[in-house]
Amino acid sequence: MKQKFILTLVWCLLLASVAWAQTRAISGRVVGSDGAGLPGVTVLERGTTNGTSSNANGEFSLTVQPGASLVVSSIGFESQTVTVGSGSTVNVTLKTSATQLNEAVVVGYGTQSKADLTGSVTQLTARDVENTPVVSFEQAIQGKTPGVVINQTSGKLGAGLQIRVRGSSSVTASNQPLYVIDGIPVTSQDVSSDTEPLNPLGDLNPNDIESITILKDASSSAIYGSRASNGVVLVTTKKGRQGQTKVNVGYYYGTSSATKKRKFLNAAQYKELFSEAAINAGYDDPADAFTENGLDYDSPYDESWVDAGLRRGYVTQYDFNVSGGDAKTRFYLSTTYNDQKGIIVGNRYRRGSARLNLDHSISDKLKVGLNFSLTRSVNDRVPEDNDFSNPIQLNALPPIQPKYDPITKQLNQATLYYNNLLDLQNGMNRAGTYRSFSTAYLTYQPIKGLTLRTETGADFLNLNEELYRAAGTQTGGNSGYGYNNQVQVINYTTNNTATYNFTLHEDHSFDVLGGFSFQRSDTKQTSAEGRGFPNSEFTKIASAAIKTAGSASSQSGYSFISYFGRLNYAFRNKYLVSGSIRYDGSSRFGKANRYGTFGAGSLGWLISEESFLKDNSVVNYLKLRGSYGLTGNAEIGNYASRSLYSAIFYADQSGITPATSVNGVLTYAIGNPNLSWESTAQTDLGLEFGLFKNRLSGEIDVYQKNTRDLLLNRQLPYLNGYSLVTENVGKLRNRGLEISLNGLVIDKAVKWNVGGNISFNRNLITELVDPIVAGGNTLAQVREGEPIGVFYGRKYAGVDPETGDALYYTADGSKTNNPAEASQQKLGNPNPKYTGGVTTSVSWKGFDFSAVGQFVYGNDIYNTAGSYQSVNGDYFDNQTVDQLKRWQNPGDITNVPQARLYASNGTAVSSRWISGGSFFRGKNFTLGYTLPKTLMGESVLKTARLYVTAQNLFTITNYDGYDPEVNSATFGSANYILGHDFYTPPLAKTFLVGINLGF
Repeated sequence: MKQKFILTLVWCLLLASVAWAQTRAISGRVVGSDGAGLPGVTVLERGTTNGTSSNANGEFSLTVQPGASLVVSSIGFESQTVTVGSGSTVNVTLKTSATQLNEAVVVGYGTQSKADLTGSVTQLTARDVENTPVVSFEQAIQGKTPGVVINQTSGKLGAGLQIRVRGSSSVTASNQPLYVIDGIPVTSQDVSSDTEPLNPLGDLNPNDIESITILKDASSSAIYGSRASNGVVLVTTKKGRQGQTKVNVGYYYGTSSATKKRKFLNAAQYKELFSEAAINAGYDDPADAFTENGLDYDSPYDESWVDAGLRRGYVTQYDFNVSGGDAKTRFYLSTTYNDQKGIIVGNRYRRGSARLNLDHSISDKLKVGLNFSLTRSVNDRVPEDNDFSNPIQLNALPPIQPKYDPITKQLNQATLYYNNLLDLQNGMNRAGTYRSFSTAYLTYQPIKGLTLRTETGADFLNLNEELYRAAGTQTGGNSGYGYNNQVQVINYTTNNTATYNFTLHEDHSFDVLGGFSFQRSDTKQTSAEGRGFPNSEFTKIASAAIKTAGSASSQSGYSFISYFGRLNYAFRNKYLVSGSIRYDGSSRFGKANRYGTFGAGSLGWLISEESFLKDNSVVNYLKLRGSYGLTGNAEIGNYASRSLYSAIFYADQSGITPATSVNGVLTYAIGNPNLSWESTAQTDLGLEFGLFKNRLSGEIDVYQKNTRDLLLNRQLPYLNGYSLVTENVGKLRNRGLEISLNGLVIDKAVKWNVGGNISFNRNLITELVDPIVAGGNTLAQVREGEPIGVFYGRKYAGVDPETGDALYYTADGSKTNNPAEASQQKLGNPNPKYTGGVTTSVSWKGFDFSAVGQFVYGNDIYNTAGSYQSVNGDYFDNQTVDQLKRWQNPGDITNVPQARLYASNGTAVSSRWISGGSFFRGKNFTLGYTLPKTLMGESVLKTARLYVTAQNLFTITNYDGYDPEVNSATFGSANYILGHDFYTPPLAKTFLVGINLGF
């Protein structure tokens, strides 16, 4: 026993003596094949997070451990692993490459070489998001992310986006991924009081982003535990680098227009169709029907109301940043101003931001850093799709009614529906935000390979929404209306981690991580509304004669406490093992289920490192990996597990009523003390390869995600005062295949790269107590054995060629002209069969060209507005031109029923307005020219690049609506209401010209 103790003590002393070995400083230079220094090259001590970047001349310096190896990598070049040896100088020559197989990849709480990864990860760089005319960075990466579907939903500036990582993992809880900026989870849920959500991530300046990493499988994302089922998006902002101070100035300006304008009837066509509809309805003189609705049959006007709601917009941006530093202190400072005038009248977005990132080496072992940003954004909003004030709804107005009153020369107030241009003239709808993302951190390396890090981050969001409508507007009524909503969200996090990297006997490499995290978020909201304003010059609530009972104040919050660990092991740098575990506690769940454990394990085999492939001239890189893990979803209302009460009043008497927040909405719900997380078990198998000197590379992944204990809202009989309860019931599954390829086609004076990706995902509800029916004017349902959001309802059977009646299918397959006799059946699927994108880039001397295409195939879209604007003249809403193909005489073969005013011939909610939503979109095209350095000579100006860009240049689709890339928020934000278009504005087509100068 004593001998064992002594041997153990000796072994520990030996390890300790190795651990305390002294570090040493090295320096070197990284050059390209032409001998020129390469700036911005990442130099990373293998197996650690210790690294630096080369300066403008390719020079670098770094303090490393004895026996260290350096991983030297840069985008567009083959990475190299270099042994430091006994010298103090390391010079490296990098060769150009079509792939970046060994680049450093940001992962949860650290970085890894891509070759060492055993999880499924997609990483993008600054060049993927900078200088693009978008509000939020997610819009800039569409088509570049296999397995990640990004839908802009609307052409409104600042509108919320819909992002799905490997399909929908939940039915009523959130399906949005977790966003982590510089290591800190941030508020990514909409906090607006408007029924149409804003995108909180629009407050992050895309030009400040260094990299974006998307963690897709359980192996890579389980380190975030209870919030990782929907994937994790890691955003790293730019840092200063040792070397010469760099100053960059950028500017661009562009114009925008709608990607498509729908064609509606002109005045002559309108009179023709509705005269016929009136006669078919029994009117002797069709002019009488016009007169009954305030329309002048003999009107000389031919107004294009589509053009009244859409306009030519513009976008402009000024960008400035300076970065640099020395061996002790590095800095990055930036400011940006972006101004976009939207294609929808009244829509404008402005954002000004500033960022300062600092890091300082107190000593070789102790470093501190600060990332601080401040953003001010102002969004002049457009009302939600179902609001008569939505400018797109102007297309419902008859073309025989003019925009301006011919007598008063003012906006016409005698239109069939509300002329919402009055809102722009006599009101405002503005959302102003102050936002700060900040992180402070300290790292300490007490012994060799051990890094201790503590960081504290805060996300401050202050939103002020102000709505004013003067007297004479629809909302303002006779005296004017005002509304103000103030929201403050304080979201702060502390992470404390210890990372230990060491190697045993040269063959065994270990990377061990342990940590603790705490997050708390508090939201305060105060709103007020008033009526009775003296005149349109007084727009604040203080000026209102009556402060109505809608004034409210509320506060809510949540917290997470977490313990986590991860082990990465590599044997001879070719056999890889990784495992992680996280223990999470959340205030959102009941006491009995407040804590959960989430873990994952993965294996990798770097086959190309085997002797039988080591010197192979075809296969240069080949890695097989597999993973399995469990993740969770906690994104529901903060108090769904609790039975709470809210104050009410009747006359002057106060009282209380049962009220609980469910998915952020206060409703009459009973708490469920047994409520717990949704859990998703995911299996992934992946293959990565590089062929022909890595000129052709790619990845293939297959996966299956099984989600159980779905967080569902079950309706209750309204007998005891409660309307619903949130429970863990139901299961769903996602299966998928992802393929991505990249190739360097030409590598000479002309360099030509081509890439592409395609993703297949099949979603299925495998267990559900009762179907969930969205109701109203929607077709969305959730049913066992079907994909989420499948369309169910009446199936349109066309037109009776003898009578012109609209027909529907019954249960036995026969046809009827009575919608009440039609059977309920599956009509379509809003989930695409596959999605993806293609990219290409060409460079020659100073010229460069890049193109990105995005495609979606196999989904269906229900144009809900069709029952008003494409319904063969049932009422006097202007109609789409295809309604001129209506049935007129016995024997006519058409899909448009006979025009019959007020007869409801074909107006029932049905598959009549479902069409395919497949499309291919030319997303981004950029042509640039970098001036030769010889032109700059010895001047202060070092680089100059001019470029032109086309965004959303063309769209190939059979969808007959405005835009196939839409999803109206009119019917709520439920995950299962997919593929619904309801007067939803199209996206913008933008052409811009820009310049970047470097000093």
